[in-house]
Amino acid sequence: MKKIWFLRSLHGELVPFFIDKACVALGWDKLAEDLSHKTTQAIKKDLLKAYPERETAINIWASYFEKFIHKIQIGDMVLTYNSTERNYLLGEITGQYQYAPKMSFMGQNWPHIRKTKWNSRPISRDILSQNTKNSLGTTLTLSELQPEQTKEILSLINNQLEKVVEQAQNIKEENAAIIDEARERLKDRIMELDPDQMEKLLKEILNAMGYIAEQTPKGPDRALDVFASKDGLGLEDPRICVEVKHRNGKMGSKEIRQFLGSRKEYDRCIFVSTGGFTKDAKYEAERSTIPLTLMDIDRLAGIIERYYDNFSAEGKILLPLKKTYLPL
Repeated sequence: MKKIWFLRSLHGELVPFFIDKACVALGWDKLAEDLSHKTTQAIKKDLLKAYPERETAINIWASYFEKFIHKIQIGDMVLTYNSTERNYLLGEITGQYQYAPKMSFMGQNWPHIRKTKWNSRPISRDILSQNTKNSLGTTLTLSELQPEQTKEILSLINNQLEKVVEQAQNIKEENAAIIDEARERLKDRIMELDPDQMEKLLKEILNAMGYIAEQTPKGPDRALDVFASKDGLGLEDPRICVEVKHRNGKMGSKEIRQFLGSRKEYDRCIFVSTGGFTKDAKYEAERSTIPLTLMDIDRLAGIIERYYDNFSAEGKILLPLKKTYLPL
């Protein structure tokens, strides 16, 4: 079981300082030197010299420094109390004793420190047993908790952690369900578009990606529905040729070959089928010497989500969507 040390913090006033500086600290700023290599007896002499009017307290003060410098180990826990909020903050000691002469708070120096990683979730005093409350009512600046109190504190922290993990998992699952439902609604909305609107949607996507895209004139040969390039004239690579099939049935290898048959080797091709593709169609696309991307409705929805912010006003009227923020 880890050790837990209780450090009083001036009725909680030091808690913001501890959190901000990621440390715990002792005052006695008249001991203006590194004490790491001094014996307890030597520290007593220094304390007596610095605080002669407090001779009766010297022994107990020296014991605090002995614990703070030598007995507290990296990995030990430290507990401090915020009386204003009536809760305890638990941290883990992460560094050896340091002398930090510039460390100050509330107009006073707190030069003797140990680096500490603080738990972000405090422990309410109200949930502690009466026995532990009594133990934490000590007037000592620094003391070690008894095993019974240590076990209770660690148990409470572990329970909190389990609740946090459970809560995070629940949020993750809820978010995933919301995202899946939103994606399905987006696909429903896409399927409601007519063929001409689908071509306009592909034009919007390519424009949002930084190309200049246009629908091609309608005619007897519908092998090319949208054309895009960087300059809008097709003089700069890449030249992007898009065919859109907006129907329920899957596209097969025959349709892929027909589309590719009128393309040039320098074209970059996209075949959109909201009904999906057969296995043979996918194989035909893989073996093509002309670069070809097959886009089913799932891939189309993902591309829309990625580039929707760049859609024009007309594009957002065509497919109105609203951004939703989810908790992490």
